[in-house]
Amino acid sequence: MQSIVSFFTHPFFIIIGGLTTVSAIVGLAYTLYLIAKGVLPAWIRLGMGLSKRKIAIFAEGETYDNLKDILADSQIFQEKNIIKIYGQSIKKGKSISIILVHWKTCGKDLLDKVLEIKNDSDSLIVYAPQNEGRIDDDSLTKINDERNSIVVNYRGRLLNDVLVSMITTSYSREQ
Repeated sequence: MQSIVSFFTHPFFIIIGGLTTVSAIVGLAYTLYLIAKGVLPAWIRLGMGLSKRKIAIFAEGETYDNLKDILADSQIFQEKNIIKIYGQSIKKGKSISIILVHWKTCGKDLLDKVLEIKNDSDSLIVYAPQNEGRIDDDSLTKINDERNSIVVNYRGRLLNDVLVSMITTSYSREQ
């Protein structure tokens, strides 16, 4: 047994062990740096977004209730952060950074007004289920010309796009 112990106390094994330990510590430090630099900011944005950011829904009646229920029932978004905006209250949406527009109830005229109040840093999500009709080409071009704009056809995708919009757009404390 003593011969095995003395074999591994040879200077070669001591040097290799030291180099391996140093490289493991450097690798761990670099991994922690990458997590702090890359993943942590996204987690913070998402956390702040889920707890404090408002979502403006441009729809009316039962359509608004359905969209609100989709978001609230997911238990990802807080119901108090979902705001109905329609008609004369469009200017209330100027301070909200995530705008959800239901195409059928809002149409082309309201879309133009929403695009006027939307900032480049805001996210615009147009929910247009295929069974409710197509968006005309002029409106699609206007939506496409805007930054952070999304056209969604499915409810499940709608939740994903709202969540991703919270991560990719900035959160300001004024909301």
